[in-house]
Amino acid sequence: MNIRIATGAAFAAVVLLASAATFAAGPGAVRKQVEASMLVTGRIQVDTSGKVSGYSLDQKDKLPPGVVSMVDKAVPNWEFKPVLIDGKATNVTTDMSIRVVAKKIDADNYSVAIRSAGFGDRSGKPGERIRTVSMAPPDYPESAARAGVTGTVYLLVRAGRDGTVIDAIAEQVNLKVVADENSMAKWRRLLGDTSIRQARRWTFSPPTEGDDAKHDFWIVRVPVVFSLDDPRSAKAEYGRWEAYIPGPRQANPWEKHEEGTAFSPDTLAPGGAYLAGAGLKLLTELSGS
Repeated sequence: MNIRIATGAAFAAVVLLASAATFAAGPGAVRKQVEASMLVTGRIQVDTSGKVSGYSLDQKDKLPPGVVSMVDKAVPNWEFKPVLIDGKATNVTTDMSIRVVAKKIDADNYSVAIRSAGFGDRSGKPGERIRTVSMAPPDYPESAARAGVTGTVYLLVRAGRDGTVIDAIAEQVNLKVVADENSMAKWRRLLGDTSIRQARRWTFSPPTEGDDAKHDFWIVRVPVVFSLDDPRSAKAEYGRWEAYIPGPRQANPWEKHEEGTAFSPDTLAPGGAYLAGAGLKLLTELSGS
């Protein structure tokens, strides 16, 4: 679903910030990749037929009215693959996160759309989840900090039956800096490699119940944020547009999971570890059509 909105005060501020950065450094090809986005979170209820029976948005008063209206029009029309527990279709209530993206149309207007959506654990049973045991964050690379490079690395981690990490890759790296393509690739590699090295030291507690408990290994997604701001201020930023350059997404090299039509790693909120393929499976388009 796309809508056109006039630039509001909060949205204008982030777009002007992005424009200043692109003007200062970057070739046209990179400038065109800048986008503003917002992660909207909440809860969703899905009935035994896979239809939405209810939903709610977190801190609705902090969200732009146009975004709330767009979500309200789309979500009730979504349909999911019914959740089966012990072979029986079951009502489910779980977390929901929606990535809303705005792109410039002209000097005064922007196209706003729901680009991706992610959904939490299907069963809600603690024993069917993977839990973190030790997950210390990586150190900030000194060269990146000096250059003011910030961003988010979305890791794919393969954990073995003993909970240790067998392997890890950077599935996607989104940057909040604009430079030439070679420099952008260098910064992505640096933040990605730094995250991977630290991830190899992490440990997890694998699922003990359900079908996932039978696996030889588990694929876990972990967002790693590199920010020069105080992380304790992150909650205050909810409902504000954020400008960044999205990086290319790498394929899962170990195992294919049914993710649904709408999933993207940038729907995952920082601070968590998410079992790949464990969320609800959306069957319809995000617009609800």
